[in-house]
Amino acid sequence: MKFDILTLFPEMIDAVMQTSIIGRAQQAGLVSIQATNIRDFTLDKHNRVDDTPYGGGKGMVMQADPLFRCHQHVTGGKHVHTVLMSAQGKPFCQEKARELLAYEHLVIVCGHYEGIDQRFIDECVDEEISIGDFVLTGGEIPAMAVTDAVCRMVPGVLAEEVCFTDESHWNGLLEYPQYTKPAVWHDREVPEVLLSGHHANIDRWRRKQSLARTRKQRPDLFEQFEPQGKQDQKILDEIYLEDGIVRF
Repeated sequence: MKFDILTLFPEMIDAVMQTSIIGRAQQAGLVSIQATNIRDFTLDKHNRVDDTPYGGGKGMVMQADPLFRCHQHVTGGKHVHTVLMSAQGKPFCQEKARELLAYEHLVIVCGHYEGIDQRFIDECVDEEISIGDFVLTGGEIPAMAVTDAVCRMVPGVLAEEVCFTDESHWNGLLEYPQYTKPAVWHDREVPEVLLSGHHANIDRWRRKQSLARTRKQRPDLFEQFEPQGKQDQKILDEIYLEDGIVRF
């Protein structure tokens, strides 16, 4: 899978995307992540890529032409699904990451300053994505977050598919608590069931913890959850009963 990230700071992208799991995935040829400097495509002798906004106002706006030239360079003039990281975009989630995984080639545009000339967005951008209801100084961190979330689902990047299908948000729930050695730390013990070797009991405990944690920490997700069979229903009844709620 190929990612082209259009940015004013390619060194930021390279510093992160060339390390750890994603870096190894690139070395193995499983994914390709290329950061391209938008400034390389301006015709301004001072390498400017921004100007004052029409209609007045504070700050500067990124110009359409350098962005367009950069976009044409990485796409070869062909249509490639293009994402703009934007505070006005739709919220990013695991489901969206799975949708983006379907594309063999993605272009991700990092905005800066007061924003990007709308004409470039209208001509080249397929969708705008936000990683949350807050504003950052640029689109590089969001672009890397989206790239990482998609890359880790590319076959071969993680050791097994279960490495991401068993985690938070894949099935609408948060992940269960994790523990490792030692069995006792600061007088805190690992739950006995995890030491039992009884896989059915461990699976049930983890499912219960996942449901209880989602109910407590993300009630918005829990409201949308539909029990996946009789066992889920029994576990939910236990959770409610432990909280003093009797359901009929």
